[in-house]
Amino acid sequence: MTVATSVLATRARETLSRVFGHEAFRGAQEAIVTHVAAGGDALVLMPTGAGKSLCYQVPALLREGCAVVVSPLIALMHDQVAALTQLGVRAAFLNSSLDARTAAAVERAFAAGELDLLYVAPERLLTPRCLELVDRARVALFAIDEAHCVSQWGHDFRPEYLGLSVLHERWGGVPRVALTATADPLTRREIVERLALSGARVFVSSFDRPNIRYTIVDREDTRAQLLAFIEDAHAGDAGIVYCLSRRKVDETAARLASKGVDAIPYHAGMETADRSANQMRFQREDGVVVVATIAFGMGIDKPDVRYVAHLDLPKSIEGYYQETGRAGRDGLPADAWMAYGLADVVQQQRLIDRSGASDDFKRVSGAKLNALLGLAETAGCRRVRLLDYFGEASEPCGNCDNCLSPPQTWDATDAARKALSAIFRTGQRFGAAHVIDVLRGKGGDRISRREHDRLSVFGLGADVDEATWRSVFRQLVAQGLVRVDHEAHGALRLAEASRAVLRGEAAVAMRRTVARAAKAPKVRGEAAALDADARRLFESLKAWRLEQARTQGVPAYVILHDRTLAAIARARPSTLRALASIDGIGAAKLERYGPALVALAGAPGANAG
Repeated sequence: MTVATSVLATRARETLSRVFGHEAFRGAQEAIVTHVAAGGDALVLMPTGAGKSLCYQVPALLREGCAVVVSPLIALMHDQVAALTQLGVRAAFLNSSLDARTAAAVERAFAAGELDLLYVAPERLLTPRCLELVDRARVALFAIDEAHCVSQWGHDFRPEYLGLSVLHERWGGVPRVALTATADPLTRREIVERLALSGARVFVSSFDRPNIRYTIVDREDTRAQLLAFIEDAHAGDAGIVYCLSRRKVDETAARLASKGVDAIPYHAGMETADRSANQMRFQREDGVVVVATIAFGMGIDKPDVRYVAHLDLPKSIEGYYQETGRAGRDGLPADAWMAYGLADVVQQQRLIDRSGASDDFKRVSGAKLNALLGLAETAGCRRVRLLDYFGEASEPCGNCDNCLSPPQTWDATDAARKALSAIFRTGQRFGAAHVIDVLRGKGGDRISRREHDRLSVFGLGADVDEATWRSVFRQLVAQGLVRVDHEAHGALRLAEASRAVLRGEAAVAMRRTVARAAKAPKVRGEAAALDADARRLFESLKAWRLEQARTQGVPAYVILHDRTLAAIARARPSTLRALASIDGIGAAKLERYGPALVALAGAPGANAG
């Protein structure tokens, strides 16, 4: 480390402590901060909750001028600016929520050098007016948040991000940092290409979120399964439930609400005011569950989401990882729970095939869906499979359903041959439900009309229950022995690899579907580790924080995180000096809230000690 770098690192640590109230950086944060603050370009891949924002916020305060942060969502900008303002940082945003007078005031402050950070949407930044505004200002750095949006292979592709190459072309001397939580090697390459970051230093942190427990269950009665999951492990907790359709969102939210869960819907078909009100409720109140399409979530910074549940299969592992990553941002135990069936695979592949995208895009999308199917059907550790997708080697985690309750495997060669034969004998024109009925010998007009009850395979699998057959067909698809023809309404067709199985030249092993063991004990956030007195103080602190949040019109976690409140409850600081030593209490918050917090902690007065 050079002398200059050492000095910069010391200044960075001092800024981290004074402004943000943290005594030390985590992981690669310090290396990223010093590199960018020294004028270097960077591509940062860091999981949700690992502190990506600090990687550009601290350099913004170390460099001369104002950092311009490209952010894709209004909600994200509002929360980031609110949080920074609480810290005494001069931050603002430019987006369509501002009236003309307010926007003009922000523009004047930016041009005059009166801001430390300015958040702006990509489509706004690329307007001639905004480009000219940036020309007049002194820019410390450009930060491109959610950088995977620039890639057509990314799960949240935003065409307006493609124009961000102008940052390098027009202001080549200003350092740029691109940040994302999810990017496989293909997406990373495109980010580098699209943003002209070939000379940038790449920082890849571990993608592991060890506090998240991954569970994937076979779909039976999804609504009942979801309700049991919530009641057993997460009653009263904040959570997100993802559904593919608006109708399913509305029905699921209504069903949960009728069972006493504080659940609200969110989707693009709602009135804008209702959708915004529901998002605000979720962010600012405790214990609210939002049932949503995947349009909800990017930019949501709520740290105490205790679970994310999927009632439909996502499009890719990147999408699944991004969405599940919204749970447990505070580092405390959280759950990622999903129920799925073969119909999900059929539906997602149909959407790919019917899209107007190029053949290359359809091919890559199909491969991503197959990778997710492999994750769902693996008999091994979910986390090992998930991390391997992002190029990271790992050991079994002990904190996923397959580790906690290892599934049995069985020699399914005979069952596979029966299933493949049934697909062939019925003409490769039917979906799994029909073929299973034939195998199990179920009669009825649908079967007899096609004379499928006269086939040699009729009733050949009557000794196997329907749930097992469903699992067999899913795993045949996952293993590449069967493909789904989505142009023929989800008909199952034999893949080339099935020939060896039918000829007796290859064996087939499968995961056996079994009832899962009881879930691990519920962990109820920060309060779980507190004694009775500290817990009472913690609840008092939360009530005080809620009042502050309502008065200021910001989410409660913007005032102080649960982790900081719990630390105060444990330490009961009697002076401002003692309070200042608690993680999360920077200079601005000490000045603003210190006397009230010390008083609540039971001190006779708020003195400097």
